Amino acid sequence: MTAALLIIIFAIFSGIVGALVGLGGGIILVPALLYFGISQGLMSDLTPQRIVGLSVVMMIFTGLSSTLAYMKSKTVDYKSGFIFFIGSIPGVMLGAAVNRVMDVPSFELYFGILMIILSIILIVRDRLKPVNWFVEHGTKRTITDSDGHTYTYGYPIWFAILASFIISFASGLFGIGGGSMIVPMMLILFLFPAHVAVATSMFLVFLTSIVNSGAHWYFDHIPWHYVIPVVIGAMIGGKLGAELNKRLNSKTVVLCLRVMLLLMGIRSIVSSIL
Repeated sequence: MTAALLIIIFAIFSGIVGALVGLGGGIILVPALLYFGISQGLMSDLTPQRIVGLSVVMMIFTGLSSTLAYMKSKTVDYKSGFIFFIGSIPGVMLGAAVNRVMDVPSFELYFGILMIILSIILIVRDRLKPVNWFVEHGTKRTITDSDGHTYTYGYPIWFAILASFIISFASGLFGIGGGSMIVPMMLILFLFPAHVAVATSMFLVFLTSIVNSGAHWYFDHIPWHYVIPVVIGAMIGGKLGAELNKRLNSKTVVLCLRVMLLLMGIRSIVSSIL
């Protein structure tokens, strides 16, 4: 199987999972390429930096395709997306700069730790009770979806910008979408309705990935000969994921993702040590 075909397959799967639960897709593509591309030697020209660069380019198109799908159901909160984006800009740029100095063992170690943290977040998020303080002491937002349902939620703008900065730093460093961290924050702290949180997260992934890609392009981290295959897969996967989001039980998907992230995290840590 050629490297380009493998990347298309990984990108489709990444796009489906990313759009389905609002993660952006890099959470799947990066460990897949670390294992098959570097550990198994199927793509000898890849490095952690080039994998991250490819992942952030993919997330532009995953975010775009799924955002276009969510726009039809009127579940994207554009104002909140732009507020979070303010903190994301310096975060991804700093993350991309730090990424330059990481070798393969260091990248796999810290990426594995992050995977385990994300799996724990997904495990406990349904058990945590919503916190009203942020809504009561923040700017309230109201949205009405295409079915006529109206939701009220909110957040302190300063806190949203600070949290976005921290989350986007991890995105720039590891090439993952920040949705795996920002969606639980929206749900638990800001009381976003679930479908609005996922849709807004993908809109933010789209915006942030443009800046992220620019930073990694500046540092020469993007393997351009793999960009077309990853874009094709991301566009297909993002659209399929957004459609499946309306039909599938998201709890089943999240359960599978919890286990997968935990196993990938352990594998990555073990690989960095051996």
